[in-house]
Amino acid sequence: MPSMSRRTLMRSIATGGAAVCLPGLLTACSTGSDDGDVSNAGKKLAAWPAYEAAPGAKPDLAPTETGVQAGYTAYPSGLATSVARTPGDDSTVKVMSVTFGTPPKGRGQNQYWRAVEKALGVKIEYTIISQADYQKKMATVMAGDPDSLPDIINIFSGFTLPREAQFVQRRAEDLTPFLSGDAVKDYPNLAGIPTHAWRDMGRIGGRIYGIPLERPLPGSTLWLNQGMFTDAGMKQGWTSQDFADVAKKATHGKTYALGAATGSLFGNGVHSAAHNAPQGWAVDKKGTFHPNYTDERLKAAIAYQTQLRKNGSYHPDATSLSQVDLSTLFLNGTVGSQQNGFGSYQTLYPDSKGLLTPAPALPYGVDGTPGGIVAARRSFGYTVLKKAKKERIELLLRLLDYLAAPFGTKEWELTHYGLEGVHFTRDKDGAPKTTKLGQVENVNNLPFRYLAEGPQVLFVPGRPEVVRALHAWQQKVVPVAIRNASYGLQSRTYTAQGTTLKALMEDTITAVIAGRSPMSEYDSAVKTWRSRGGDRMAEEFAKDYAANS
Repeated sequence: MPSMSRRTLMRSIATGGAAVCLPGLLTACSTGSDDGDVSNAGKKLAAWPAYEAAPGAKPDLAPTETGVQAGYTAYPSGLATSVARTPGDDSTVKVMSVTFGTPPKGRGQNQYWRAVEKALGVKIEYTIISQADYQKKMATVMAGDPDSLPDIINIFSGFTLPREAQFVQRRAEDLTPFLSGDAVKDYPNLAGIPTHAWRDMGRIGGRIYGIPLERPLPGSTLWLNQGMFTDAGMKQGWTSQDFADVAKKATHGKTYALGAATGSLFGNGVHSAAHNAPQGWAVDKKGTFHPNYTDERLKAAIAYQTQLRKNGSYHPDATSLSQVDLSTLFLNGTVGSQQNGFGSYQTLYPDSKGLLTPAPALPYGVDGTPGGIVAARRSFGYTVLKKAKKERIELLLRLLDYLAAPFGTKEWELTHYGLEGVHFTRDKDGAPKTTKLGQVENVNNLPFRYLAEGPQVLFVPGRPEVVRALHAWQQKVVPVAIRNASYGLQSRTYTAQGTTLKALMEDTITAVIAGRSPMSEYDSAVKTWRSRGGDRMAEEFAKDYAANS
């Protein structure tokens, strides 16, 4: 059976999004003695940038306003031009972002790097931070000399950085005058970023400080080995008991139906959503915020997963596997499922060709109630700019406008595939086909896409049946997606203590499901979580929610 390279697996994690991230603890770094008032309460709120779809290719499968993505069953035959002139001025621009790939070759030996520089009209000095080092590096950057900041910084949403909003408010350029309302129309591709992405990025002190990286509505997804689960009796409209029965039947010998990675809480996101538990925070009609940890449906999901573990359906190393190792076990058939971000389909289907047929699971129902799915934060992070003169900010925004070109444009093709004949050729249908050099000099290793990117679409080269299947799946699950009500809102307590308190709860949930702690330990942890900041977060989120409403 073919083996998958570590590079290929890391590619899969990158496209999966923040759902696979494992936040570690980070010593809080202060940007000064005064944290600043980052709340939106009592502030005049800047208008969101006026949305206007940028020119691109007409989709074969239509999107919906509720969150079903546009689908392309074939690569566009005639690419549009979305940027009329070279945006740069031959100056040097320093940028910094997270990456999930291997370190790229240096600029002098990297044709992709130089090609993007030429298109942008600037020299790029790129600081690339691996996901594993991101929190530590950002702590250093946030505490350092403001004059030494890069011009463009990607703030990755996979972690909660202590006092992140305060740092951005103090050190980054206020982009409200450049992007709020109709002002964004000076940058047509940035105007093409949907409002939901700006909303989930959020304002700080009523102002707009960043540019969001738009992402699909479906978040953490249970990816199945379709053949394995079908053979074990998977069916439409299954119940929690049906799911447990199928998982037990699919588990035999050294094959396990359910895989899990460190930090995924045995796939708790998928199971808690199927139980219709809040995903982070829920808000009621009175504007009161309720945490998922105090909800009985989350406890029911934990108890259900505990039984799945007792039944032997989980891989025995479920608490220690890395996401890379889990992906290996999924592709070689050792485990029949894995939780990952929805966007991982972009590499999951190509990587699994000849091995298995992947499929996103439909949620099971509990006690006669149809289950839900996890709604992702519609912003996979955001990009901020170092404070500078007006002319410099306008230059940097022009560069980001180029990078935010939509699917079906020449600019999108360059930033995602590189140079034709060098990094890719074309298949018989005209879709880009990556060369060996393109696999080394690629968008994950040198991630310009994490500085700015156009709206996400459904597309898998040469696999129209996959696009149709995913589009149909989204039509079924988007109406039952459960959104975290805190997305885009500010809470001082959350930015200061959220990471530590989240780790307390996640460690406890993992211990309960693994059988190392009783459910009473969970109840005790909830009390600690509430007293050490959880209740204050609820009050602060409610206050900010009211201001934004």
